[in-house]
Amino acid sequence: MKKWDDLPKSMRNGEVKKYYDILQHKRISLFLKRLFDIVFSVIGLILALPFLLIVAIAIKIDSRGPVFYRQERVTRYNKLFRIYKFRTMVQDADKVGALVTSKNDKRITRVGRVIRKVRLDEVPQLINILKGEMSFVGTRPEVKKYVDKYTDEMKSTLLMRAGVTSEASIEFKDEDEILKKYVNKQHNVDEVYINRILPTKMKINLEYIKRFNIFYDIMIVVWTVLAVFGFRKTRAECGEKN
Repeated sequence: MKKWDDLPKSMRNGEVKKYYDILQHKRISLFLKRLFDIVFSVIGLILALPFLLIVAIAIKIDSRGPVFYRQERVTRYNKLFRIYKFRTMVQDADKVGALVTSKNDKRITRVGRVIRKVRLDEVPQLINILKGEMSFVGTRPEVKKYVDKYTDEMKSTLLMRAGVTSEASIEFKDEDEILKKYVNKQHNVDEVYINRILPTKMKINLEYIKRFNIFYDIMIVVWTVLAVFGFRKTRAECGEKN
């Protein structure tokens, strides 16, 4: 971890300091987390290569545009990077609509709808993990537009690398359906995300920092696989309160 005085000025506040001190006592777990990321991202890329080629061909046949969607996101220490995802929407979709996607968004392609359903569009992020821009587990990387809306406490999530999955990702695996309900009521998608969804997701992400260790990360990865195939329910589905 960086020294406190080396953190971006925007992150040096009392709320972030509490979480910074927590992570200072988890240096071994942070080292093992990075080691885990390197080893399994390499293995994953090798095993997934034939599959990646098949999906890439399907995307090119289905619609015009590049195979990968590379959008600028924010990761550890408020750094910007470009995320790798399979393109699931029409070319330049972010220029003709919101930065978050609701269910049945007309910008989603036919192939895109299939691979989004089982999160296959996230597989190329193994490249981001290997490069050290992301981790398997961590707060999902947001665009700067949303990070700028973070409270002082929310900025604590930037002490760790952004992740492919998290407990918040599992809880909001049907986020597009939630957004659709509000869109149908003529609500602005961005406002709904910032004011209703983001605060709840960040509450879960902040709790993750407190509970973090390498074994907990492995559990979240397993929970994610179970959730994708419908074997793990969200808190809402179980009738739990956030």
